[in-house]
Amino acid sequence: MVAKVAKIADHNPQMVEMERIFKAQKAAYNAHPMPSAEERISTIKRMKNAIIRHEDALVEAVNQDFGCRCPTETRFVELVSLVEVIKYHVKNVRKWMKPERRSMPVNMRPAKAKIIRQPLGVVGIIVPWNYPYFLALDAAIAALTAGNRVMIKMSEFTPNAADAMQAMLAEIYPEDQVAVISGEADVGIAFTRLPFDHLIFTGSTNVGKHVMAAAAENLTPVTLELGGKSPVVIHESFPMKEAAERISWGKCINAGQTCVAPDYVMVHRSQQEAFTQAFTDVVSTWYPSMRDNDDFTSVVNERQLNRLKSYLQDAEEKGARIVAINPANEDFSSSGKMPMTMVFDTTEDMLIEQNEIFGPLLIVKAYDNLEQAVQYINDRPRPLALYYFDYNQERADYVMTHTHAGGGCINDTLSHVAVEDIPFGGIGPSGMGHYHGYEGFLTFSKSKGIVQKGKINPAKLLFPPWNRRIHKMVLKMAFKPD
Repeated sequence: MVAKVAKIADHNPQMVEMERIFKAQKAAYNAHPMPSAEERISTIKRMKNAIIRHEDALVEAVNQDFGCRCPTETRFVELVSLVEVIKYHVKNVRKWMKPERRSMPVNMRPAKAKIIRQPLGVVGIIVPWNYPYFLALDAAIAALTAGNRVMIKMSEFTPNAADAMQAMLAEIYPEDQVAVISGEADVGIAFTRLPFDHLIFTGSTNVGKHVMAAAAENLTPVTLELGGKSPVVIHESFPMKEAAERISWGKCINAGQTCVAPDYVMVHRSQQEAFTQAFTDVVSTWYPSMRDNDDFTSVVNERQLNRLKSYLQDAEEKGARIVAINPANEDFSSSGKMPMTMVFDTTEDMLIEQNEIFGPLLIVKAYDNLEQAVQYINDRPRPLALYYFDYNQERADYVMTHTHAGGGCINDTLSHVAVEDIPFGGIGPSGMGHYHGYEGFLTFSKSKGIVQKGKINPAKLLFPPWNRRIHKMVLKMAFKPD
C-alpha cells in the first residue's frame, strides 16, 4: 500500500512529505514501542504549556478563518477544555497502564492471566473545520497518552488555524512524534490511504463512508465521529424559560456549527408558541445585535453560507414558516453571518429535514405525547446526541433507554462532550467507536491477553494419547447438567 501512495505522491510535494513523515513515525515507534508513564506524562504536559503560550495566536488564527469567531468562545470551548483534558490524562495514565488481572479457568491452574495495553503505532487524525483545535488535540492527547505517534490532517477550510497549530506543535515535538499535515482535498484523500495503525475521522456521514472505504484497503481500524440530526425533547412540565436558555447555549455556540448542536426541538403542541417566545427572548438578550457583534460567530465560508440559505429557501417554497431572530433589524445580505432562525411546519421532502443543519437554523416540531416523540426519533437515523428536558427521573430514564444516540444530556445540551470521564462517540450513521478519557486510551491501545504458567503444569495430565480415564473424568465433570 505504501508503494501505491508513493506513486500518487510523486505528483505532489505535500504528499511526498506526508509519506516521508509517516515512514519516520513508523520507524520511531518501532525503535521505542512502549514509552513509560513518565515519558507520556511529559509529552502531554508539554502540550498544555504550549497552549498557554500560544493562546493569543491560536485565537486570532481561527478568528481569521471564520471572519468572526468570538475570542472568549474559542478560549472556553476549545483551549480551556483541552487544558482540562490534559490534566485528567496526566492524573490517570499510570493507573490505565497497569496490567489488568483476569481469572483463570480451574482446568488451567496454576497460571495467571492478564491484559497489557500496548500502543498501536502511528495514529492518523482527520480534523474538521468547526473546532480545529479541540477536535485535533483531544484525540491526539488520547493517542499520546496511549504511547502512539500522531499525524494530524487539518481542514483546508481553516488554513490559519492549521498554520498556528503546526507552529505550536513543531516547537515542542519532533515530527516523528507529532506532525501536522495541511493541504487541499487531494492531500486529505492520500492521507486516508496511508496504512495507519488507527484512523480517527470527525466530519460528515457522507465523507465518513469514503474514509472508511479508504481505510479498508489497509484493514486500518477506524473511529468515525460523524453527526446527524440531534433532537431535543421538552416535556410539558419543564419551565420553558429555563429550557430556552439551556438550548440556546447549545445552539448559539459557534453559530450552531457543532456536530452535537440541537438540530430540531420537539415541544408539546400546547407550548409551541411559549417556546418560540422564550427562545426568541433569550437569543435577543444575549445577542441584541449579530451582524457586527463579535460575540456571534460567522458561518465559516461562503460555501457553507449558501448551503444554509438554500435550506431556508427550499423550506419556505415548500410551505415552512420561517422566524428569524433579528432584534436590531440588521441587513445580513453582505455579511458572512446569519441570524438565528427557527423553522416550523417542515416536511420530509425539505432539504433542511434531509440533512444535518450545522448552522444557526433550528427546526421546531410539535408533539402530542411523549411516546409519539420517542417513536419519531426512533424512526430516523440514530443521532450523535439526544437531549431531554424533564425533572421527572422516571420519564427521563424512559426516554434515554428507549432511544438510541451516541450520547446526550438530561436537562442540558452539549455538556456531555466536556466530561472527559465518559466516552464520546456515535452509533450507526452518526459514527462508530469511542474516545475521551479511558475509552480513548483503550481505543488507541492494543489490549493484549497473556497467560503465564510457572514450573508446575497440571495440564500435562490431559496430554495425548486421548480417551484415557482422566480425559473421560474431566469431560464427565464438564458436561454435568445443573
